[in-house]
Amino acid sequence: MTPANGRFKLIMTIVIALLLTALPVPEPFGSFRPDWVLLVLGYWCMALPYRVSIGYAWVTGLTLDLLLGAPLGIHSLALSIVIYIIVMNHRLIRNISLWQQALIVGFLVMLNKLIIFWAEKLLFDISITPMYLWSILTTMLIWPWIFLILRKIRRQFAIR
Repeated sequence: MTPANGRFKLIMTIVIALLLTALPVPEPFGSFRPDWVLLVLGYWCMALPYRVSIGYAWVTGLTLDLLLGAPLGIHSLALSIVIYIIVMNHRLIRNISLWQQALIVGFLVMLNKLIIFWAEKLLFDISITPMYLWSILTTMLIWPWIFLILRKIRRQFAIR
């Protein structure tokens, strides 16, 4: 497989995560939506930290801002900080069990949400509710399956 073909498949997984994030869901279930973009970017940063890093996070965050209609740069800032933490600790995170990884992912999703909340609080008069934090739990629960699916894609298509 050529490197360009592997990069295309990697980018397609990120595009699918962006589409899943923008997909409309019924109002009662909106608070339970996993953070698809962070899950996918986090996996690729752990698996291929020399190829997927802060640059991918910044561009994906800008795309997410445009897709969600958020102020430009909020998701970029939050994703870049979280991805930096993942890249700097990728060896440690890769060598622990999936459930321990899920706990770390939960912490990183909470950090991502708090950075976004803080940035939006500077711009708007908003407050945080407990429903805002439910997606942390669903993201933690879905992490092992996302990890296994993306690892299968990486191995099947020899993405390096």
